[in-house]
Amino acid sequence: MQTHMRREIDEIPEAAARLIEGSAGPLRKAGLSLRERNPAYVATIARGSSDHAAHFLKYAIELVARKPVASIGPSLASIYGVDLDLSGAATIAISQSGKSPDIVAMAKAATASGAESIALTNTIASPLAEASKHAIDIAAGPELAVAATKSYVSSVLAGLILLAEWTGDEALTAAIRALPGHFEKAVRIDWLPALQADLKDATSLYMLGRGPSLAIASEAALKFKETSGLHAEAYSAAEVLHGPVALVKPEFPVLAFAARDAAEASIAGVADGLAEKRASVYATSRKAEKAGQLDFVATGHFLTDALTLIIPFYGFVEAWSRSLGYNPDKPEALKKVTETR
Repeated sequence: MQTHMRREIDEIPEAAARLIEGSAGPLRKAGLSLRERNPAYVATIARGSSDHAAHFLKYAIELVARKPVASIGPSLASIYGVDLDLSGAATIAISQSGKSPDIVAMAKAATASGAESIALTNTIASPLAEASKHAIDIAAGPELAVAATKSYVSSVLAGLILLAEWTGDEALTAAIRALPGHFEKAVRIDWLPALQADLKDATSLYMLGRGPSLAIASEAALKFKETSGLHAEAYSAAEVLHGPVALVKPEFPVLAFAARDAAEASIAGVADGLAEKRASVYATSRKAEKAGQLDFVATGHFLTDALTLIIPFYGFVEAWSRSLGYNPDKPEALKKVTETR
C-alpha cells in the first residue's frame, strides 16, 4: 500500500503549480512592500523543516538581493521575553501549521517592533498569519505524513517567488515558472538501487552541501533521523574538513548535494577526496570522478537547481525507510504538529 509520504512527494509538482498561480497576488504585494521598504536586513523565524526552508532562503536572499539574513531564536520572545529592535528589518516566519506558540510570539513581537513581517504557512487561518503584516498561503494542501515533504518545497518556493517579486529578477521568475515540469522529472528519479547496498549496515552518515545545497543537506539529514532511525549530520563541504572528517572511515556513507552553481566543483572535489579515503560517497554532480554519481534534474538556474535536489532524496528515503520495516508516515515519538514554547 502506498504511504501518505509517497503520495505527498508525488503531489509536489501539482502543489508547486498551484502555488505559482494561486498566491501570485499576495506574494506580489509582499514583494512590492519589500522593494519600497528596502530593509537593511532580513531575519527568519522557524523550526525543524521550516527552519531548513529558511536556511535555503537565507542563501537565496543574500545571493540575489544582497541583503544579510539572520536566524532569530523564537525562544527570545516566548521564553526570555526579549523585545528585539527589528524596525529596520523584514522578517519571514515559516510554519506549516501556523500555530506553534514560540513562532507566533516572535512574529508578533517582530510586527510590534516595526518589521515588515511576512508569514509563509500552509494554514492561512492561523495565529501566525494574524501576527504578520503579510500572510502567504503556500498552498501545499493537506499533508498527512509526519515527515514534511511538499510543505518544505512549497515554503522554499514561496520564498523564491517573494524574492523574485522583491528584486524584479526576471531570470529567477522564468526559472520558477518552469519548476513544476522539472519537479515532474525529479519525482521519477530512483536513488535506491545506487545507495541501498552501501547503507545497509550504516549507523551514521554525513550529508554535505554548500550555499543553498547546504540547506538541502540539512533537510535530508533530518529526514534520515525521522523516517529511518539513522543518525545523519549535515555539514558544509568546507566545514567537514575542519574536524568532522576524522570520523570518515572506509565505507562511511556520505551524500554530497551539489547544484549547478559556483560551489559545484568544490563539493565534487571534497566528495572525491573522501572517496579516496574509501568512504562510500555519492554526489549529485557530473564533476565527481571518484565518488558515485546520483541522477539529478538540471533546471538552468542555480537556486531552482538546488531546490529540485531534495525531491529524489525524499523518494529515496521513503523507500529506504520501508525497506527497513519502518512506517515513514508515523515515526516513533513524533507527531505532525509540534507546539514548542
